[in-house]
Amino acid sequence: MTTTVAAIDLGATSGRVVRAEVGPGVLRLDEVARFENRPVRVGGGLHWSVLGLYGSAMDGLARASREAAIASVAVDSWAVDYALLRRGRMLGIPYSYRDDRTAHGLELVDAIIPQPELYARCGLQRMPFTTINQLAVDRETGLLGVADGMLMLPDLFGYWMTGRRVAEATNASTTGLMRLDGTWDAELLAALGIDEAFMAEVVEPGTRIGPVTAEARAHFGIEGAPEVLAVGSHDTASAVVAVPMEEGAAYVSSGTWSLVGIETPAPIATPEALAADFTNEGGVDGRTRFLKNVMGLWILTEAVRTWEAAGERLRLPELLAAAAEVDWRVPVFDPTDAAFYPPGDMPARIAAWFAERGQRGPQGRAEVVRSILESLAEGYAVTLRDAARISGQRVERVHVVGGGARNALLCQLTADRTGLPVIAGPVEATAIGNVLVQARTLGAAPDSLEALRALVRRTADLTTYAPRLRA
Repeated sequence: MTTTVAAIDLGATSGRVVRAEVGPGVLRLDEVARFENRPVRVGGGLHWSVLGLYGSAMDGLARASREAAIASVAVDSWAVDYALLRRGRMLGIPYSYRDDRTAHGLELVDAIIPQPELYARCGLQRMPFTTINQLAVDRETGLLGVADGMLMLPDLFGYWMTGRRVAEATNASTTGLMRLDGTWDAELLAALGIDEAFMAEVVEPGTRIGPVTAEARAHFGIEGAPEVLAVGSHDTASAVVAVPMEEGAAYVSSGTWSLVGIETPAPIATPEALAADFTNEGGVDGRTRFLKNVMGLWILTEAVRTWEAAGERLRLPELLAAAAEVDWRVPVFDPTDAAFYPPGDMPARIAAWFAERGQRGPQGRAEVVRSILESLAEGYAVTLRDAARISGQRVERVHVVGGGARNALLCQLTADRTGLPVIAGPVEATAIGNVLVQARTLGAAPDSLEALRALVRRTADLTTYAPRLRA
């Protein structure tokens, strides 16, 4: 049996709708629509244009439904951001995790619960923009007191499509409000002044949420009656489903962010993991994504945007080619430094990072690009060595999926700095993981993750980079 499904894949810079055919030995994807996603600064805050995103996504779903009968649809997106609700309606405009209010939220949560205790409860890396920190700010401003519920952004879209409120487990695991056993932490919620009824019912990937409503189908011109399914709605959870890995493998889900880690059967929330700044996020089929957020190609994207804003006409392939010609050592920086989180002039921030340490920074565009990629690759290497040490698992190869799999220089530098072979691909890992879980729910794909990954290995274009000896 072959089925046709649609994935709504929302990234922090763009969204798209993908139609896929999945069946025995079959995995074909076709991008139906792509649309921009940029936060808007208004009223002193940085917010997501969620209504525009929803409209674009539904228009894309309508287009897909006119081209082929769509059995189901599922939504994935970045983590941590959410909408507050009152009586089923959205309150205000959801904030972007890059809004600078998050630093204050970290302070507010620290005053409620010490970080070691919080880590032992939820196992999450200390990051300023985690949902719990954002909600602490909402509480201080009084907004939380007006709300009677909240939904993560993929769940919000699912609610608007079906009228049913749920909290998909992999995304819920990124909030800082969930215990390691996958249930809401009622005690922690109470400390924030939140009743457990405020949170939606937790559902696992593969749950059938309901059909797209007749009202939504009529408004957007969606043909048929696609069923909305839960998948790994945190985009990295879906991406990891599509990593064609076997025993001894690690992964780098490389895009705006780089999520670097391994898959484990259970969380590792030890003091050693806390000290190394690792996070335990929920995966599909009860697996744990033991990983670290290492800032990704966002730094390069913002650097290019800065140069273009100054009137320069640049093409990324040419910048990467020039960086590849740099055959001398360039300085590396810590890509996880909070200075690189917000939008802005990345070349200036990189220069300032080195100047603050009395060091010479990269000079010229080629050196800056090379320094960014070398710094990311070094961050990956350090993270994977720590992951192997803390977990006791062997790491023998590294899979790079997502947009970074197209960046040959980054993949080669990752091989060089880890000393391990790097297998690049698939680029569309998030959408692939999304549609595979849908197809499995509908009986058109294998039951186990291992079998799903074997299907990806048979159908994806993969490139291997061998490590080079470094001078």
